[in-house]
Amino acid sequence: MRLAFSDIENRRQVFAWALYDWGNSAFATVVIAGFFPVFLKQYWAADTNPTVVTFQLGLANSTASLIVLSMAPILGAIADQGALKKRFLLAFAGFGIAATGALFFVAAGQWPAAIGLFVVATVGFSAANIFYDALLVDITRPRHLDLVSALGFAMGYLGGGLFLGFCVFLTLRPQLFGMSDASEAIRISFLLVAVWWTCFTLPLWRIVRERRRGHVPGFRDSISLGFRQLRNTVRKVRKYRQIIVFLIAYWLYIDGVDTIVRMAVDYGVALGFTSQDLILALLLTQFVGFPAALVFGWLGVRIGAKTGILAGLGVYVGITIWAYLLEQVWEFYAIAMIIGLVQGGVQSLSRSLYARLIPQDAAAEFFGFYNLLGKFAAVIGPGLMGWMAYWTQSNRLSILSLLALFLVGAAVLVFVDDKTPAPPPDDSDRANSPHRK
Repeated sequence: MRLAFSDIENRRQVFAWALYDWGNSAFATVVIAGFFPVFLKQYWAADTNPTVVTFQLGLANSTASLIVLSMAPILGAIADQGALKKRFLLAFAGFGIAATGALFFVAAGQWPAAIGLFVVATVGFSAANIFYDALLVDITRPRHLDLVSALGFAMGYLGGGLFLGFCVFLTLRPQLFGMSDASEAIRISFLLVAVWWTCFTLPLWRIVRERRRGHVPGFRDSISLGFRQLRNTVRKVRKYRQIIVFLIAYWLYIDGVDTIVRMAVDYGVALGFTSQDLILALLLTQFVGFPAALVFGWLGVRIGAKTGILAGLGVYVGITIWAYLLEQVWEFYAIAMIIGLVQGGVQSLSRSLYARLIPQDAAAEFFGFYNLLGKFAAVIGPGLMGWMAYWTQSNRLSILSLLALFLVGAAVLVFVDDKTPAPPPDDSDRANSPHRK
């Protein structure tokens, strides 16, 4: 079947949904992957041993992930029952936006405050993404999932890349904007991320319509029914064998993907590369990632989402080995470009493959489990890399821990049957459904 973006229905809602990725990706690029690791080492914790700072950054990422991990499934179940996905998204995005803007006010040497705000902002960003992902099944048909998912990631790469490019220019030429130095420009960049994220959340708020299925209970009833739905899902989990196998594979390989995103700049700083080179390499990843994510969406239609993911994981194995051996800054640029070619594709096809496997009327709950596994991986990955760097006093050795995650994750993914349609709700689902009359 040949499909193009022009075939997608509800394009206005799809574009408004994708614009949220355009906006919140500024946090992922400028804060998580770019300026925060550099600023933590060189400004907020400048007098601290670099390997200790790596440990602190890994612990901060792991703490944020643990918080999201603890609440993701139940919030997803509540959102499904009460048609609250969009409301939860907006609420958590608000927390993330506020904490990001507050980083502007943290002075030099105040690393505990900086890490605290970073944890709050990351929780808001990650939790909002649970409901953003779950809205995918509300705005498009199953046959368009690969393309629409790819569009979201592509918009994220382009929006995040353009905004990161502006912030990099701001730090390189602060005097043009009336700023005293690069440090002030970076602090203002955190404030600008909050504004950018807010602006591109508004189209989703105004345009995207969450699909309502029958009677929608009130908020209190949604909580009660959400807990009941979660218990039922856990009891029935054996019926969803393909979902379980996929989630195990996803948990393993996304650990490596997320850890590279969160720790790459810190790794480069530890090897002695300049922050300017590292941020420019990150910028390259974003702009390569924009067309690459679209290409992977097309590949998902032509060769299947699972095959596309496996190809991307093979590339990640090569990247990890190269990262351990790299010596020259041009190699860091080359690795950044290759990551850009596969990162968005692996993320996008994982989301669309999962959306194809799950019951459509429990999307937020099942995406809660999906994000739970992803965030649990982000608990292990950065923490493991930080601990390895601290224990061995070698950042190079820490990167090799990612190899096992990519290889074992790919091996498990091979056993996922991506040809079986999503399971319908069974009689026990209907018996406990608020839509039953």
